[in-house]
Amino acid sequence: MKVWRGSPYPLGLSWDGKGVNVAIYSEHASAVELCLFDAEGSREQRIRLPDRTNFVWHGYLPDLRPGQRYGFRVEGPHAPREGHRFNPHKLLLDPYARWIDGTITVTDRLFGYPLGNPHLDLGFDERDSAPHLPKCVVVDGAYDWGGDAPPQTPFERTLIYEVHVKGFTIVHPEVPAHLRGTYRGLASPPALAHLQRLGITAVELLPVHHHVTNRFLMERGLVNYWGYNSIGFFAPDSRFATHGGDPVREFREMVRALHGAGIEVILDVVYNHTGEGDERGPTLCFRGIDNASYYRLVVDEQRRYVDYTGTGNTLDATQPRVLQLIMDSLRYWVTEMHVDGFRFDLASALARELHDVDRLGSFFDIIGQDPVISQVKLIAEPWDLGEGGYQVGNFPAGWSEWNARYRDGIRRFWKGEGGQTADLAYRLSGSSDLYADDGRQPHASINFVTAHDGFTLHDLVSYEHKHNEPNGERNRDGTDDNASMSFGVEGETDDAAINEARQRQARNLLATLILSQGVPMLLGGDELGRTQRGNNNAYCQDNEIGWFDWQLTDDQRALAEFTARVSGIFREHPVLHRRRFLQGRRIRGSTIKDLTWYGPTGSEMTDEEWGAQGVRTLGLRLAGSAISEPDALGRPIVDDTLLIILNADEEAVAFRLPSDHGHTWELLIDTTTPSVPPEIRPGPLTGGSIRQVEPRSFLLLRQQPI
Repeated sequence: MKVWRGSPYPLGLSWDGKGVNVAIYSEHASAVELCLFDAEGSREQRIRLPDRTNFVWHGYLPDLRPGQRYGFRVEGPHAPREGHRFNPHKLLLDPYARWIDGTITVTDRLFGYPLGNPHLDLGFDERDSAPHLPKCVVVDGAYDWGGDAPPQTPFERTLIYEVHVKGFTIVHPEVPAHLRGTYRGLASPPALAHLQRLGITAVELLPVHHHVTNRFLMERGLVNYWGYNSIGFFAPDSRFATHGGDPVREFREMVRALHGAGIEVILDVVYNHTGEGDERGPTLCFRGIDNASYYRLVVDEQRRYVDYTGTGNTLDATQPRVLQLIMDSLRYWVTEMHVDGFRFDLASALARELHDVDRLGSFFDIIGQDPVISQVKLIAEPWDLGEGGYQVGNFPAGWSEWNARYRDGIRRFWKGEGGQTADLAYRLSGSSDLYADDGRQPHASINFVTAHDGFTLHDLVSYEHKHNEPNGERNRDGTDDNASMSFGVEGETDDAAINEARQRQARNLLATLILSQGVPMLLGGDELGRTQRGNNNAYCQDNEIGWFDWQLTDDQRALAEFTARVSGIFREHPVLHRRRFLQGRRIRGSTIKDLTWYGPTGSEMTDEEWGAQGVRTLGLRLAGSAISEPDALGRPIVDDTLLIILNADEEAVAFRLPSDHGHTWELLIDTTTPSVPPEIRPGPLTGGSIRQVEPRSFLLLRQQPI
């Protein structure tokens, strides 16, 4: 096969319509071989790359074509104590591979050292790993997008649905069997119809980068179901393709279908670590290409890895070529795969300059100036496991954050814990205490009460304690701090009164979430009452624990309808998704405050009430005439005035409605019933009248002229 000099850019294997350019970065390598395989992955042809430029090894093969299976072998020093773990006996994945053909089963031959070696990782294993490693595939990047256009939903009008590609449709009876659990299944008409009924504007997909299942899970008969163990930052995970299907094409088909339904695609991305684990992990890609360049190593003991992620390693985002890898990956998913945003797992690990989290670190500087990446939705999980890693509220302008303080505050309030009202006020009004002082807007707060990591909504109101025994870790994994409640019985029960209380509490949490200022994120399946049987860390449960159950009871259907109705109210009322923070004062041109807080007496909350331990009931009025921001065409926004009343007390509370002259109040939501508006509701309530607010219930009222 002919081999020409080629170019050091772009990295990876790139088909240009005539041949394939090959480029791979390795500063410390002494030689790099491209390894070509037949369709079965058995016959191997090795081609030494002929040139190196700025530590990029490159060549051009005019006879190579899309569909070719390949990998790399890299020669260099085997000196673990100096951070080098080269081993040419180990086939390596291309860090820029667009397609990795098959799942990775971690066998003994994938390790660079003999297992059982008394010196652990210092040995050198000469067994060939090629038969045990999936092969990369050369991809023809051409695709007819058919006029696809991103919905570009304004962040403040976004309703996010966090969902697992497989779990969503794997047992959906209306999705064709061969499409269940796949990208195409997520794009099928029944799946799209469900999302549209809920008013979802963006799906946030749990990781779809090609991933590795940890060996300890395989030995327990489990898998890394969530996929937070990436090994291919450009390759859509082939486990979500149809049998024999092209994952690149099918992912694009999914995006195009979702866009056609008005739904954006946000990817949960894991650039903080890789699936190779610590120094005792397998050699799959980065470790064998240039371990010392890709990973953060302990300075005075370079055989070991700095671990800010709890997974054994941390990618070194202070290295220019690692930053390039991340940026090239992000840009690829936007420009070539048409995704609309990213949620960065353990984003604090990417922000660390040396050991400290630096909000103005290289990673954020580069993203902030990038003309492509800076224009999509950017969401940080604002913590990692290292010292000082909890950084909620500290990310730069242009970033939104998973707001764990929102989750904790809302859970504790509705559980009935005292002393929560002051914190609750910030969470309901957009968390200005976290985001306003650095010029950000309410959409910087991604509000959630449940997420993939933790209890589902059903389990949050059904279990006092986690039940993670199926994970095989003696129930020691997963958090013990859940702020959950069971209403007297742990887990499922036939007690009608307990089930009614749980359903009401679920409605309270859903209504609060969707109608708070900021961006609501709904955990997929919460609207269906999905349970994980008390498991609050179902990362390894690729079974009924982690899947959606579409055999719905009447109560579950009612909860889904309730969620859809509340999201409809969210869409209809601009006062619920303001672009600017509420001020709690009269805005120019209005005679009333944009935000007013009330106690049950109908008077504004006093300082004593804000600090009191026993206060579990409050109301907030959002003045529709006091929205100071214009719409996209520069016209002033005017909306109805809404009143939200939250009662987390175990007793009913008599609440005096605000007494504005010339107005009445119309009841829109009362969570004592699943119907929206309530099937039986009083006529207009005059200002100053008393409304009985039932125990643990949420009311939404709209002000009406007489």
